[in-house]
Amino acid sequence: MKILVFDNYDSFTYNLVHLVEMIIHEKVDVYRNDKIPLEKVKEYDKIILSPGPGIPSEAGLLLPL
Repeated sequence: MKILVFDNYDSFTYNLVHLVEMIIHEKVDVYRNDKIPLEKVKEYDKIILSPGPGIPSEAGLLLPL
């Protein structure tokens, strides 16, 4: 299973990544919310959103997603 974690520039993101990887016993991919092409998102089975963003202008690709 391919899992994507959207990093919303929050310090909690890698705590979340660590917990997910411990549960599923696989690595997950982490991309900042403005650093991944929308076409690439379609390659994933599951998407996890980290905490944040603080305001809509910091949402990166989350709004079009």
